[in-house]
Amino acid sequence: MLNDLRQWFDPGRTARVGKTPDYRFSLANERTFLAWIRTGLALIAGGLACAQFLPPLPITHLREIIAVSLLVLGALVALRAVDHWARTERAMRLGTDLPRSRFPAVLAIVVAAGALLLVVAVLMRALR
Repeated sequence: MLNDLRQWFDPGRTARVGKTPDYRFSLANERTFLAWIRTGLALIAGGLACAQFLPPLPITHLREIIAVSLLVLGALVALRAVDHWARTERAMRLGTDLPRSRFPAVLAIVVAAGALLLVVAVLMRALR
């Protein structure tokens, strides 16, 4: 694990492993990393928007729970992005299988569950 963290901050270490992959693959890996970073930023922005603009909901502290959940999820996505980028770059250089991850599926389920929770909260407010 310590080696993985070092790879995040010292990409030059990666250059000394295996052979250099086709630059198009490295650039595609970087674009994927940037897409995950945008997702993390969007979750963080959503968390801040909930904290600032969402009116109090019928369930006590639900607004704050949603805001903090989105902020934490955004941070996790950002950390996951750099880890996946580093592991993928290393796998390409070593000619091994790309790392597999359940993270996209887990993230999708968490976002969908959050959306359903918001639907319930909005309906409860509308029916009051």
